[in-house]
Amino acid sequence: MPSTVTLPFWLFLLIIAFAAVAFFSHFLFPSVRWYFRRRMQRVVARLNERLDRPIQPFKLMRRHDMIVRLVHDPKVAESIAAEAAASGEPLSVVQERARRYAREIVPAFSATIYFGFAARAAKWLARLIYRVRVGSFDAAAFTGIDKGATVVFVMNHRSNMDYVLVTHLVAERSALSYAVGEWAQVWPLSRLIRAAGAYFIRRRHSSPLYRRVLSRYVQMATEEGVTQAIFPEGGLSLTGAVGPAKLGILSYIVAGWHPGGRDVVFVPVALAYDRVIEDRVLVAAHLEGTRRFRAPLWSIVKFIGRQLRRALIGRFQKFGSAAVAYGAPVSLSAFVAAPREDAVAELAADLMARIARGVPVLPVPLFCAAMGEDMVAGRDVVLGRAEVLAERLRTAGARLDLPEGGVPAAVDYALRLLTLRKVVTEDQGQLTVTESERGLIGFYAAAVRQHLYAGAA
Repeated sequence: MPSTVTLPFWLFLLIIAFAAVAFFSHFLFPSVRWYFRRRMQRVVARLNERLDRPIQPFKLMRRHDMIVRLVHDPKVAESIAAEAAASGEPLSVVQERARRYAREIVPAFSATIYFGFAARAAKWLARLIYRVRVGSFDAAAFTGIDKGATVVFVMNHRSNMDYVLVTHLVAERSALSYAVGEWAQVWPLSRLIRAAGAYFIRRRHSSPLYRRVLSRYVQMATEEGVTQAIFPEGGLSLTGAVGPAKLGILSYIVAGWHPGGRDVVFVPVALAYDRVIEDRVLVAAHLEGTRRFRAPLWSIVKFIGRQLRRALIGRFQKFGSAAVAYGAPVSLSAFVAAPREDAVAELAADLMARIARGVPVLPVPLFCAAMGEDMVAGRDVVLGRAEVLAERLRTAGARLDLPEGGVPAAVDYALRLLTLRKVVTEDQGQLTVTESERGLIGFYAAAVRQHLYAGAA
């Protein structure tokens, strides 16, 4: 028989809440997810029509599914069992640790965020700060790469602006997957970086299990054709020159490749700047002999505030040029076809040598190399040295990216940038390097000297 049941008001609200959750989770959420998934698929289909390297299905996998696949990979499972046996921990505890590593590493790529926000923001920021220059790009060689191959851009690491600059320049051709370090694991920046397709790595983590999880993720992405960008130096250059490669990610890629599988094509990319935003921090770290550097928060705030103030009063000036040069692609299958004692080390050395040779020579580095060790020099003397250096660089095969007017215009341009920063002062044709900024001259001159050393060798 019908009867009335009296409930406390709080219990009634609780029942309504549970009913709402059940409704949303069983009816509304699946429909919303289906709607957005269909919309994303249409967006990706349109993007793939214009991209040279289409977005691979692996990159679009749900993050949860990718984590499960990684944790249950047979080679990761072997490492889990080995670590559990060695440490005496329960298998479930070690497996949970591997899952935590996977959650930390695996990205959550969103085509909408990458092409709708990140690529546009990268273009705006790069062109706001620099005059972006692209040189020695063989479009025919790039488009001639087998569409089934995995492309890996290999770059020297000058600045954290590298990510922005290359994302902007490659956005019309492909969506890049970067490896980023601990510096980016700051909320909410980490969420945006992960959504842009980057994966996080701990550069100093020595756990065999962590290395296995990381290596298997890199190998899976490579096997599935995900376009990647790596910085083999492992960190920003403290000297200004292109350094030797650390073999971590390169070794994972080579170890995961097998004859007859999808080819991997490495594209050397050389980056150069008239002004590296972090230059003073890098020079100070080099003098201290440590890579553990971090710009003070107050210094960053003051720097941004100073630039905003200049922009508001119409006195903001670009930081000079940022130049990118692409080298000839290197096929992994062709490279390892020849007998090699150590394929990974030889491949790394070959790629870094190509990058060092390809670094464009810009006005500020040319001026700093002409200034040399002198603290005081006449403007005409520096100009004469720059003319001689430019000729030697051309003979060595270096690419000079100078303004119209040649070397004299380049010296004038570099002086404007350096005097604005009070690195150099000029008085009646006499140029004087500020004592506290002496390290910056060597920092920018290093790439020019590297060209000359390579030519001599």
